[in-house]
Amino acid sequence: MIPWIPEHAPPDAFPHPSLALAEPNGLLASGGDLSPARLIAAYQRGIFPWFSEHEPILWWSPSPRAVILPAELHVSRSLKRQIRRSGFRASLDTAFAAVMESCAEPRQDQPSTWITAEMRDAYIELHQMGHAHSIELWAGDELVGGLYGVCCGRAFFGESMFSRASSASRMAMAILCAQLQRWQFEMLDCQVESEHLRSMGAIAMPRRKFLALLEVATHNPGSWRIERWQLDADLCDPACLF
Repeated sequence: MIPWIPEHAPPDAFPHPSLALAEPNGLLASGGDLSPARLIAAYQRGIFPWFSEHEPILWWSPSPRAVILPAELHVSRSLKRQIRRSGFRASLDTAFAAVMESCAEPRQDQPSTWITAEMRDAYIELHQMGHAHSIELWAGDELVGGLYGVCCGRAFFGESMFSRASSASRMAMAILCAQLQRWQFEMLDCQVESEHLRSMGAIAMPRRKFLALLEVATHNPGSWRIERWQLDADLCDPACLF
């Protein structure tokens, strides 16, 4: 059994992540809502929502946690070549809703999506408030890849990515990490391990270590500064980062 969070409960009314189940890994609580205040309170505590249509809201904090330390990003030679030769243009926060819609599209190995209409509305509101962000890759005027997530202090929490061109999502991740290095971010939370994240330097971090790093990162002054990207015109060409 997991705790139920009433919708009227305070935004930070979450059990401590250490109380999450081992199986399924990280399931912590259900209920509540997707209000901006509750979502931000969740991310600051290392908790995120993940549920399917017709399910109650489920809150998770798995251990170990897949984390990329931006300063230790690994970009393979082949990926660098792909970025340089792709001719793609990169942007930040110019098509957040379109990135979310693209991430929600059915995939060959995933016919249904957990990015429900309720989730889309909640994160678009977070984006409008300056808490959720996207990175986009363009081939001309066509959106070919990207990802979105939430920013708290100097921590970025990746939520989902998509690709309509070979390795476009990996390119978006590499470009994001390179930019996070410039902004001196402490961490990129990738939630759950995968082979391609490990290839880019993601490590499996035990919950206690993750929460300690999170405490520092979310309370460290500094955050996503979109004006810096706009001023660094060379960053529109991803090849300049590598």
